[in-house]
Amino acid sequence: MANLPFDTRFDQETSVTRIRDDAFAGIIVPGWSTGRGPNGGYIAACILRSLTDRVGDPFRRVRSFTVHYLAPPATKPFQVLTTVEKTGRSATFISGRMFQDDRLVAKAMAAFITPQPGPDFQDVEAPRVAPPEECPPLGDNVEPLVEMRSQFKARFATGYPPFSESPAAETGGWMRLAEDRPTDSLALVVYTDGWLPAVYSKLPGRYATPTVDLSVHFRATDDPLPIADDAYCLVRFRTRMASGGFIEEDGEVFTADGRMVAQSRQLAILAPMG
Repeated sequence: MANLPFDTRFDQETSVTRIRDDAFAGIIVPGWSTGRGPNGGYIAACILRSLTDRVGDPFRRVRSFTVHYLAPPATKPFQVLTTVEKTGRSATFISGRMFQDDRLVAKAMAAFITPQPGPDFQDVEAPRVAPPEECPPLGDNVEPLVEMRSQFKARFATGYPPFSESPAAETGGWMRLAEDRPTDSLALVVYTDGWLPAVYSKLPGRYATPTVDLSVHFRATDDPLPIADDAYCLVRFRTRMASGGFIEEDGEVFTADGRMVAQSRQLAILAPMG
């Protein structure tokens, strides 16, 4: 049976059932479409839940997670086949391959590591922004056909508006799941791929930006975070280069008090719509 830590729609929609020691089954559900297929952060969360269940050790927390998207998934059942590549006293390295029928659609690698002693500092500063209740919603008029937007509450707070031909490709704001739910590694994964593409702020109109790969580093000491179930996180995304039909996007996720809890980088295709 599926092992759900919280009773929310998000947990149901990312749930997996163990079908043998190394294999998990689930269903990609409607509601997460970006217009060209299911959102990559949602796919990543389904795989990460499978890997977390396979490791099965609450003291070994995911620290590094990378997904390569090999083919667009469909809204139908999937299986994740997992392999423990190496495990030791403090770390487990594990891979996962998501299949739909016999079609490989994504492949992931993760490191689950116990907390380590060491210095604690943060030289990166969160953007200085107004609180969520004073920021405008990330409106449906921006992407009226994107189902995924209904999965989040999002308020624009930093960077440049989409399609404004701004001097820099930077955007961000306050973000949380639509339901009250603790903010754990699964939620952070979808946050890193759930905002508008930063490159939109530099362009006059929409482009498709399918993800080639997404990497997330988890920097918090707690999973879930010790914040309220209805708390927003502050996200910031930046793209510095477009070349040969590809862009990179760097993401940062902070708690309201300015603590960085996740960093991400993805490579995406930049393709004209049509």
